[in-house]
Amino acid sequence: MKTTLLMTLMTLLLMLIGDFFGGLRGMTVMLVFGVAMNFFTYWNSDKMVLAHYNAQQVDKRSAPELYGIVEKLAKKAQIPMPKVYIIDSPVPNAFATGRDPEHAAVAVNTALADILTKEELAGVLGHELSHVKHRDILISTVAASMAGAISTIAQWGMFLTGGRDENGESRNPIAAILVMLLAPLAAALIQMAVSRSREYEADKSGGELCGDPNALADALLKIEAFAKRRVMPGATEATAHMFIINPFSGVDMKQLFSTHPATAERVKLLREQARAMGK
Repeated sequence: MKTTLLMTLMTLLLMLIGDFFGGLRGMTVMLVFGVAMNFFTYWNSDKMVLAHYNAQQVDKRSAPELYGIVEKLAKKAQIPMPKVYIIDSPVPNAFATGRDPEHAAVAVNTALADILTKEELAGVLGHELSHVKHRDILISTVAASMAGAISTIAQWGMFLTGGRDENGESRNPIAAILVMLLAPLAAALIQMAVSRSREYEADKSGGELCGDPNALADALLKIEAFAKRRVMPGATEATAHMFIINPFSGVDMKQLFSTHPATAERVKLLREQARAMGK
């Protein structure tokens, strides 16, 4: 239901952009495009995200420790073993993707294993596998693909139509600029609506899976410390909500417009969970 609602809202947003730049014809084109893209992203959005970050698949032989942790946690979570990928990046982070637990993948940056202990890495992977188990990954991956398309179309709509509507009359340039700015913002707000609450739930479930919520809390603090100093190379705002920590944490923005809840609040809840577990 969440995925259907998300796809519907994104499609309506595309239609509104089409109506502004091309009237009824533009709206019709965007409706057809939106339906086609919904179908395409449902089956291929995970491949698109992994390809964008040039993620390389690994196995038990090429990455025994990483693969072993994922295998152990997947068994404990009672979900199929997901594919495991590594992204060559100097900034630590991780995300999960796929349309369901049977077609899931977990991707971690190479820097992650360098800065985290084995227990902290298990905490991060437990968080990501929780997204897989609770089927959050389809929502987040589709949102990433659709938000990217909306932002691109909104930014190029003025140029593609020559600044004129379907009757050949000139568009108000100020209104066109507003559409170019507000459409991506609207897409981002839709992403946030399905993102923040999922992080709290995945933290809690991830803490239970790894057996030590404190390890996950420590990992979040370490990852955020790096994200505040440097934006992850190649990161896009459309996919920011997929990562365990927003890769744009260092960018000056109000918490209202963040795709993730405050890390301090997440850590606080994890510490409370650890105390309740006797850790």
